[in-house]
Amino acid sequence: MTNPITTLLVANRGEIAVRIFRTARALGLATVAVHSDPDADALHVRSADTAVRLPGAAPAGTYLRAGLLIEAARAAGADAVHPGYGFLSENADFARRVESAGLTWIGPPPAAIEAMASKTRAKDLMRAAGVPLLEPVDPATATAADLPLLLKAAAGGGGRGMRVVRDLDSLKESLDAAAAEALSAFGDGEVFAEPYVEHGRHVEVQVLADAHGTVWALGTRDCSLQRRHQKVIEEAPAPALTEELRERLHTAAVAAARAVSYRGAGTVEFLVGADGRPYFLEMNTRLQVEHPVTEAVFGLDLVALQLRIAEGEPLPPTPPEPVGHAVEARLYAEDPALDWRPQTGVLHTLSLPEHVRVDTGFTDGDTVSVHYDAMLAKVIAHAPTRAEAVRVLADALARARIHGPATNRELLVRSLRHPDFTAARIDTGFYDRHLDTLTAGASDPVLACLAAALAEAAPAPGAPLAARLGGWRNLRSQPQTRRYTTAGTEYEVQYQPVDRPGVRVLAATPALVTLEVDGVRRTFHVKHKSNTVYVDSTHGSHTLTRVPRFPDAQDRTEPGSLLAPMPGTVVRVAEGLTPGTTVTAGQPLLWLEAMKMEHRILAPASGTLTALHAATGQQVEFGALLAVVQEETPS
Repeated sequence: MTNPITTLLVANRGEIAVRIFRTARALGLATVAVHSDPDADALHVRSADTAVRLPGAAPAGTYLRAGLLIEAARAAGADAVHPGYGFLSENADFARRVESAGLTWIGPPPAAIEAMASKTRAKDLMRAAGVPLLEPVDPATATAADLPLLLKAAAGGGGRGMRVVRDLDSLKESLDAAAAEALSAFGDGEVFAEPYVEHGRHVEVQVLADAHGTVWALGTRDCSLQRRHQKVIEEAPAPALTEELRERLHTAAVAAARAVSYRGAGTVEFLVGADGRPYFLEMNTRLQVEHPVTEAVFGLDLVALQLRIAEGEPLPPTPPEPVGHAVEARLYAEDPALDWRPQTGVLHTLSLPEHVRVDTGFTDGDTVSVHYDAMLAKVIAHAPTRAEAVRVLADALARARIHGPATNRELLVRSLRHPDFTAARIDTGFYDRHLDTLTAGASDPVLACLAAALAEAAPAPGAPLAARLGGWRNLRSQPQTRRYTTAGTEYEVQYQPVDRPGVRVLAATPALVTLEVDGVRRTFHVKHKSNTVYVDSTHGSHTLTRVPRFPDAQDRTEPGSLLAPMPGTVVRVAEGLTPGTTVTAGQPLLWLEAMKMEHRILAPASGTLTALHAATGQQVEFGALLAVVQEETPS
């Protein structure tokens, strides 16, 4: 060991900071967290020995301020900095400043980061190293024969600044939109084009390199299930690859790492076409979100290895042999049925079975903020075979209790149980083909509404059942009525002490209701929070809103009003859009950025824009009136 570390600062937040602190504690290191004002009581702050405040809320003024992070390390007595992923993890200038401050950088050499920072420059390096790749297409001379094209930001990642172009008429508009998003996200508006590979698979290789010339290729991962070019489900090893293709990917990944004198953990990403041909996409010069599936299969702690490599220790000549299969699902606070719209609010409950690994930055009662990524947790299952790992993960997610903002949990369960996924017939177009069926028709909410009503009428768990079901009425022979809404539909349920045909009430408390339905016993876990009721069972979970007995007649909005679906920042307004402009149904009017994603606000109908209350750069709250479109009257 040539450069021993004693105190580690993690220049990040949330799940990845918590995960790094866990390993640091196991290695006997003191830990330092940094936090913005909204994160003052976040789990990663509570998980560290010391925490340093970064005044402000937005990432640009806090977690992206290199100078503040280095000052925090000095103030807390840290001698090493781990960047996690995202934020400044792939910023060569930040890495240099860390090293110039006399701190140990837990990452690759700044020169390696810089070499891979631009996808266009990285491809030149990989071409010289013999790594297979797609040749770029000049948008100025593109013809119909070049379609479809994929536009990509030269800097950054995470799906920002990416567009698929299928007709030449939309090429210029897509280029402008991709460049604007790239500039906003990464401060660099450079965009390039390359052939879009239909039905391709996203396959990557985890590499680990020390300072003594050893480079490991730690198997493959498949990350093809993506939304908005961002990964949702990942697994290791990548299924249905020939041994020849696996070896070719490993060889190319090692060549890529050696080409830039890499050190530490990194990932070389490939697109594998339907014909089995691989093409280099990019190299992520950091730890990946999906690294736990590789850890599970190889029995390694990649963060521990990062730290040891930074201290100067050599890797063994060869890595351990892989065992079994691992699958990871990213649990997001978002609604897939509403264009993946991020959700915010208090996370009242986050509970998953103990037999799966859960990496999270949240605990019960934490708030999901508009300022940061919408990922709540990563859930990982490891088993001897792929079929077992997939089944275990789907079951664990189905049994989870998640109360608060809407999540993609049901989508994850259905994806894992989809015949194409279980048969490993997967590619990056999976959600393009199946999203409608995966988000349509959750389990029947009527029994969930009945369970909610029974639980609400059970204030005293020790009271006789008939007394609990009587509610507040004196006429016990009359049925009780409750109304709830879920997914935009209102349901009315009635109950009384006498069992209904086909349904028997076996037990009812404020938290647990057991029904016998056509001879089959079903148990419902119920949790009330204000006017919201969360009902969980093995047949599905429902979030219900109690309908007031006397609705507010003034709770109305003007027809055609466009309200902000979440708090965020208006990043664009359609060119020439002013009151009096004629618009068509579905036309993008505004672009709102929230939780690291960009959302289009569309015209609800064809007509005239009668009011515009939003401007570029404006911060808006949830429900704020952005614009009004008066629908045209048919002649």
